Amino acid sequence: MTLSSLFGLVRLLKKASLAGAFFVPAIWLASASAAPLCPAPGAVSYALVDRVSDGDTLRLEDGRSVRMIGLNAPETGKKGQSAEPFSDAARKRLQTLVAKSDGRVGLLTGKQAQDRYGRTLAHVFGADGSNLEAQLLADGLGYQVAIAPNVALLDCQQEAESSARAAGLGLWRQSPVLAPQQITRSGFALVGGKVSQVQRNRGGLWIDLQGGLVVHIAPNQLANFDQDSLASLQGAQVEARGWVLDRSRRGGLKSGQARWMLSLTHPGMLKVAAH
Repeated sequence: MTLSSLFGLVRLLKKASLAGAFFVPAIWLASASAAPLCPAPGAVSYALVDRVSDGDTLRLEDGRSVRMIGLNAPETGKKGQSAEPFSDAARKRLQTLVAKSDGRVGLLTGKQAQDRYGRTLAHVFGADGSNLEAQLLADGLGYQVAIAPNVALLDCQQEAESSARAAGLGLWRQSPVLAPQQITRSGFALVGGKVSQVQRNRGGLWIDLQGGLVVHIAPNQLANFDQDSLASLQGAQVEARGWVLDRSRRGGLKSGQARWMLSLTHPGMLKVAAH
């Protein structure tokens, strides 16, 4: 580690009180010769990190808040809600990865550059060129998410998650996949179930799962999917992931309709379960 790198690490430790940072030099030296994980497919810009907000969000020194593309880390517990399992581990791991890069990260902004909260949507890269989202996914400290049109690193990130899932790391120590009838609140979820019906109307395409959940694809997102494959899903066991909404709280839930709805914009969030 160079003297300037050491000073950079000390500066970030003072600002963020990074847990586990005493391991950084050894990790850095051990991985210095390794090929970057999910390297950027294009030119990146660089920025200094002010702090790590949680496992998938950074605050930059220029005032921007960056929501990392392709990663959904466990919630840290806000507005009186309890923290989700591994949320603190994900935040600390991201702090360590940022410290490993002297607090300076590369950013590749998504095709959709901001979310509805005004946060910058970007892939984030460390000093060695590795994608930080993929590193967290490989550690089992977050879920891969595919939200069109920001899917540039989808395949590589899915491989990173698959390796953690196969090894039973972090979130995958026990299966987090819920049956529809096990859902109790809105929010991010992995849901597995048998498709009872697939139908299309002016509102888009609707995939009903036994147990009370419907997967919805809006009309303007259908072009992202193979519609013949969707039509053949009836009777299949599938796994869907995304943000579940409680339709009963919005009013107008008709008899026979599923209470829970999960909307998709990309086929990377829906797969036929392996037998």
